[in-house]
Amino acid sequence: MHIRSLMARAASLFPDRVAVVEAGWSCTYAELGDRVARVAGALTGAGVGAHDRVAIVGHNHAAFLELYFACAHLDAVAVPINVRLHPREMRAILCDAGIAVLAGDVALDEVLATAIEDTSVGTVLWFGPPSIDGRGPALRSGVETLTYRTAVACAPVAPGSGRGGDQLAHLYYTSGTTGAPKGVMLTHRNVCAHAMMTVAELCLAGTDTWAHIAPMFHLADAWATFAITAVGGRHAMLPRFTAEAALALLARERVTVTNLVPTMLNLMVKHESLPRFDLSHMRLVLSGGASIAPAVVRQVDAAFGGQYVQTYGMTETSPFLTMSLLKEEMRAWPEAAQLAMRGKTGRPVLGVDLRVVDGDGRRVRDDEREVGEIQVRGETVTPGYWQQADATAQAFTADGYLRTGDLAVLDSEGFVTIVDRAKDVVITGGEKVYSTEVENALYLHPAVLEAAAFGQADPIWGERVVAAVVLRAGAQADADELVAFCRQRLAGFKVPREIRFRDSLPRTGSGKIAKRFLRDGP
Repeated sequence: MHIRSLMARAASLFPDRVAVVEAGWSCTYAELGDRVARVAGALTGAGVGAHDRVAIVGHNHAAFLELYFACAHLDAVAVPINVRLHPREMRAILCDAGIAVLAGDVALDEVLATAIEDTSVGTVLWFGPPSIDGRGPALRSGVETLTYRTAVACAPVAPGSGRGGDQLAHLYYTSGTTGAPKGVMLTHRNVCAHAMMTVAELCLAGTDTWAHIAPMFHLADAWATFAITAVGGRHAMLPRFTAEAALALLARERVTVTNLVPTMLNLMVKHESLPRFDLSHMRLVLSGGASIAPAVVRQVDAAFGGQYVQTYGMTETSPFLTMSLLKEEMRAWPEAAQLAMRGKTGRPVLGVDLRVVDGDGRRVRDDEREVGEIQVRGETVTPGYWQQADATAQAFTADGYLRTGDLAVLDSEGFVTIVDRAKDVVITGGEKVYSTEVENALYLHPAVLEAAAFGQADPIWGERVVAAVVLRAGAQADADELVAFCRQRLAGFKVPREIRFRDSLPRTGSGKIAKRFLRDGP
């Protein structure tokens, strides 16, 4: 299985179909295949070869999709990076991955100019909307700059190479529990197996139009780059999210299916302009996160004209593990019963071997009462973490299951419902924030004695980051000062929205900070 074959197949079988639309620009699959080969040629000219890592930092553009496939074309490794990270955090990823060539959105030129300082980046390929030339600023001495439009117009077509399979294809960086960057490795087999699974489970076809609304640097959306291409469907791009712009894209391009981060879904459903848009052509709206009430499922169905599907997954699993797609016999159930099932985390998808086990490794009862950890294995599961053998070993059980850290109950139909997640992870606006990252930043402040970060429910973001802080004796600092201090060191979404000062932090019998009391307390 090779990612390159997905594009080759689409260009061969569906050459005249429209492949991508963005702000009035479009191209067919034949044209897209040629563009990908020429971008691969430009990367080759910049010294990229098999196994080299290429960073991609940008908003949702046709170029982002092309770069995913251009890297695969050369057997290079695509390293998508979150555009919301602080330049210091980006730099850590660039160094860890050993990046020499970076494809960067011209809209992020100042951030990237700072991020590449003291790294091995020697070439930057500037991209952006198809309508702009993409010329970035002058960078530090020794860094060559290329423009995407020139690359597509002038670069020679690069021949495809490689064997795919278990070769590394992507590195998606998450923050480790120590706050250090951790690269999740996905192979060609992982990516292609997930694409084929979603095609089968969601009945994806060439008649589908997918809206790239969630960020393409995140697997919440990136998986569809490959699945939709595999069937010759159409990709519609939204560079930056606003609720109204997303609704307008869905209506204008007659989108049939998309995956939305819960925060986006919430803002779109509640937006005042929703009644103005005809969304009756939508057949599926996917979203992940906590279980959702039947009343909300009904509201989403009504708003988008299609069926809401709850999903659950991880970067480590390409990403989807479960979907709340009903079994055929369930479609004869009363509406209330169907809605209740669709609001659950869902059933395992094709190819995923999922179990819920207690602390002794025993499978829990299917009574929706006994809680256990979700563990999984299958062809979509990562082989491990980039250059982190210890973290990889700790992530898997002796019999090869990935430990998700998510706690769930199981019902008699095989559907799981997550009841809690690894307590120290905050999911805010679809982004994961590890508490240690926030705590490490706070501990750098000279006035901070102790700090504990945790999540609190938030009506907009799902959760918000809160920090409890104990100051050193005689030291002074107010909340605004600590928030500003964190903002200089962390991405905006990781910065605490609230600082709670305390005389001491609650502890367990073993002396560890008991965050459950902080979450439950004032």
